[in-house]
Amino acid sequence: MKDPILPPASLGMIGGGQLGRMFTMAAKTMGYQVVVLEPERDCPAASIADRHICARYDDAEALSELANACHAVTTEFENVPASSLELLARTVRVAPSAKSVSIAQDRICEKAFLTRAGLDVAPYLEVENLEKLDTDLSSYLPGILKVARLGYDGKGQIRVSTAAETIEAFSSLGNQACVLEKMLDLRLEVSVIVARTGEDAVTTFPVAENRHENGILDVSIIPARIHDQLAESARNIALRVADALDYVGVLGVEMFILGDDRILVNEIAPRPHNSGHYTLDATLSSQFEQQVRTLCGLPPASTKLLSPCVMVNLLGDLWNKNDPNWMNLLEDPRVLLHLYGKHSARPGRKMGHFNLLAENLAEALDTAIELKLELNSH
Repeated sequence: MKDPILPPASLGMIGGGQLGRMFTMAAKTMGYQVVVLEPERDCPAASIADRHICARYDDAEALSELANACHAVTTEFENVPASSLELLARTVRVAPSAKSVSIAQDRICEKAFLTRAGLDVAPYLEVENLEKLDTDLSSYLPGILKVARLGYDGKGQIRVSTAAETIEAFSSLGNQACVLEKMLDLRLEVSVIVARTGEDAVTTFPVAENRHENGILDVSIIPARIHDQLAESARNIALRVADALDYVGVLGVEMFILGDDRILVNEIAPRPHNSGHYTLDATLSSQFEQQVRTLCGLPPASTKLLSPCVMVNLLGDLWNKNDPNWMNLLEDPRVLLHLYGKHSARPGRKMGHFNLLAENLAEALDTAIELKLELNSH
């Protein structure tokens, strides 16, 4: 581990969305100062950070200003230009590394990396151009055509069943590089959050079971309803990913579990992950505190699960002309509401989440779904 960075040092965050906001809150609770680089003036992190540099992520002058103001810099999303991280790393500690981020921001690079690391992924075809589709696609159909870069939360993805549909989908995605990934009969989807400062300072949070709607995470159930041996296998796979990257920071690893208990790696996220938001309330430390600790060269804190938990995402669809009526949520003493301070709601936009903690996981899930339905009927 590198020499630790201690409070009241200044930490830099590239990105001012909800993940940047929650990192800032964790860092300030621990006594650090935070400088955010984000082009959106009214971003969620701006009102909490000590300083907001309002500029593009690739603005050389702004990056220099950030480096001069901070002892270390991290990011809240994988689509920050890797060249910006490389530039910062010349003069200041940066975690995760530009290399790790560049792998995660390109599906073709990501799949190739996972395969080289000996990890199982769904059958896929690299589609850099139309000529790559002039072949027998039966091994990959029915499938999902996904843009290689800048796709998230179901964006840039089209389900296809035939070669003709695949060609049409490739055209509708602008003929940009894609991967065609075979759809499999999944038993469930899970994720593991890794916190890693170094080879001998690494831990994982409990496995989360995830449900999605329209490609966006809807509900996370913790602990995942799988047997202990399968959960241990999922944690070990996540650790193998982090080791192969020589990763420093918080890493989200999404996985598919098939009917025969085989585990496939779906995607990696070089940052805190939406499915890890339960850690704000249900574990001894949060993924955002771990992001601070790993960035600063400190050993990860305990990830002990204090209570079974169900996390429910709150999307902009809930907002009509007025804010949702939060009364039913706030009347339940087991519910902890987290809103992200975004000024405008739109369908599919993540506006907040709530965690419901209970001793009985089945009861927690039933109640959380009921509360969500009540909000939807508002």
